[in-house]
Amino acid sequence: MLTVLSPIFALLAAATNALGTVMQRRAATVVPQSSGLRIGLMWDLLRTPVWLLGIGGVALSAMFQGAALATGALAVVQPLFMLELPFVLLLASVVFGHPLPRAGWLPVGSIGGGLCLALFAAAPTGGTLGIPAARWTAVLTCCLLAVAVLCSVAVRLPNGPARAACMGLAAAVSYSLTAALMKSSTAALGRQGMGAFFTAWQTYAFAALGVCALFLLENAMQSGPLVASQPALTLGDTLVSLALGVTLYGERLRGGWWLTLQVFGLALVAYGVTRLSRQHLVPAGM
Repeated sequence: MLTVLSPIFALLAAATNALGTVMQRRAATVVPQSSGLRIGLMWDLLRTPVWLLGIGGVALSAMFQGAALATGALAVVQPLFMLELPFVLLLASVVFGHPLPRAGWLPVGSIGGGLCLALFAAAPTGGTLGIPAARWTAVLTCCLLAVAVLCSVAVRLPNGPARAACMGLAAAVSYSLTAALMKSSTAALGRQGMGAFFTAWQTYAFAALGVCALFLLENAMQSGPLVASQPALTLGDTLVSLALGVTLYGERLRGGWWLTLQVFGLALVAYGVTRLSRQHLVPAGM
């Protein structure tokens, strides 16, 4: 039963997060622009009603994500977030008043079909919740260093697709690490109750990192078009989460000839994301 619930919760999380993303992008287009990482951006957004609606979607998504991680493997839950990209484009076509053209349906289908094929072939299983401190230290160091490097590169670039992609990828690494920390916290909640949840260091780490990830996401959205930041965010989150599931939690993927199907599925996903990025399938304001 838990195996069935986990993908359902993950899909709901992807859909509500897509709603939040579109609303936040809408808000980012009406607040004052800046070429740097502007802390005041958050204050401007707090006074924008559509941004608050977007944050509501993000909060709801976090609840669904926590439920998904508590009932399933990280290597299954986070890749399903890749479906956020087609959800974003479909919702954006409504919010911005421009229907998705026929040319957009093929890459959307490619992303969905490729993801299903890749997950079916990989069939992530196993995993352990007893993670030694040394492994946590190594993972945190690598991920935070990657975020720092990506941000350093981004702030040296002018506003545009390259800057948005770098910021989106930095946000992706942050969100993946947040999910890994959240999985450990929700496991403590399920096994030992609220006391263990609030005394686990991972609870406060994922809360702090989640705020940082949101800050990076907001700057990614203001740095350039959504068709540049969203693929970097979606693909990056998926691939980093798969790596964390295997290296941190010890989850296992099928090998042998199944690898061929996994690669083919990922190739379909890459094709869909690339087509969506290169073609102007969403409004210029996105």
